[in-house]
Amino acid sequence: MEGENTVPPRSETNRNKLDDAARAGWLYYVAGNTQDEIAAKLGVSRQSAQRLVSLAISEKLIKVRLDHPIANCLELAAGLKDRFGLRLAEIVPSDPGHPDTTLGVADATALEIEKILSGSSPVILGVGTGRTLKAAVDMLPAMDCPQHRIVSLTGNIAPDGSAAFYNVIFSIADKVKAPSFPMPLPVIAATARDRQLLHSQVGIEKNLALAAEASVSFVGVGDLGPNAPLYEDGFVTRAELKALQKAGAVGEMLGWVFDSQGELVSGMTNERVASAPLPSGGRALVVAAARGPNKVAAIHAAVARGLVNGLITDEDTAAQLLA
Repeated sequence: MEGENTVPPRSETNRNKLDDAARAGWLYYVAGNTQDEIAAKLGVSRQSAQRLVSLAISEKLIKVRLDHPIANCLELAAGLKDRFGLRLAEIVPSDPGHPDTTLGVADATALEIEKILSGSSPVILGVGTGRTLKAAVDMLPAMDCPQHRIVSLTGNIAPDGSAAFYNVIFSIADKVKAPSFPMPLPVIAATARDRQLLHSQVGIEKNLALAAEASVSFVGVGDLGPNAPLYEDGFVTRAELKALQKAGAVGEMLGWVFDSQGELVSGMTNERVASAPLPSGGRALVVAAARGPNKVAAIHAAVARGLVNGLITDEDTAAQLLA
């Protein structure tokens, strides 16, 4: 109709722009075209082609996987395996000063999870929680894995009753289409008695039993410094954090707090942890995914004590562990 507004809706314009960015990113990273070649194929200027490739990166439309092993990373991995008897050690390059605490480690963790879930033999996969694991799950491709079972190793409820923000069980279930078994529990119960009552519920008992059967588990490692995840996420108070620090606590996994020797701190918050017990590295592969100078003491305690027998970290952290 004459005079009718023919400008496409903003949502459609944005979608078309992302389509072009995805195509430009594919042409550049997968097909190996130069930016001049992309410009010619898309019928745009070289500057526009460059902007489209940049947009593909900023919108995370492109996932880059480095297939060439870096010699120093391989040497560090071998050193960690030899020093701590690890079954798996994956070391990624470091980017000093980068603000993303999951950089590289989340990508490598996603790849390891994908490898396991790609297998045809059924496995029970245990998953913890935390920033790195959440970032890793976000990077997983869509998969159809009905042969596997995925069980949460930790509570999925935040202190305010909402779903814990860094919980991963629901996200991974959506991604890989496998039966999933959450833990509808707080990470740390109000009292030891409350924990006992929660664990006695039929559904919880079954999921805890399933967690004990996991053949592979992925866990995060939290530090007990002033910005400890347990404190920042509201699971412990500032007073409780200071008490744990005074007792010698350096790290936690699944809410379980341990000291520099990898020994669980007796009493205190550990009396109220509602998560599953720490997985046994004696019968299963237990992989920690963590990096950063604030976590070196916690990671060292975990690998030295055998709380985990697999580690995914970066060059700088690995070098400090071996120092």
